[in-house]
Amino acid sequence: MIGNRVRNERKLKGYSITELARQAGVSKSYLSYIERNLQQNPSLQILSKIAAALDTSIDYLLEERIEEQPAEPAIILDKEWEGLFRKAVNEGMSKEDFRDLLEYVKFKNWLDEKENISSGGEK
Repeated sequence: MIGNRVRNERKLKGYSITELARQAGVSKSYLSYIERNLQQNPSLQILSKIAAALDTSIDYLLEERIEEQPAEPAIILDKEWEGLFRKAVNEGMSKEDFRDLLEYVKFKNWLDEKENISSGGEK
């Protein structure tokens, strides 16, 4: 639910509901309704303000996923990582290319570790 995601992101940022309402420019009571899932269909304009204040995306706040399943720990990407991903996608990198790159990095790390062990830890 949108409200759960907003509340979780707010707590991750260490914001009180009052602080998030102030930063997003929405009323505290309306934000509370959203977080408690009493308001389940806020406008895109409101979601945009909340997402910006939380440094996340509207897509993430709207993302449909089964809430009962334990979620993986949230990884917050800094602006540099976001920029690198955007640049890679804009330059034509596909998901498959990214998977291949990950496999290459794993292999390279394995080789480095193997080399480090065979040289007695000296490089």
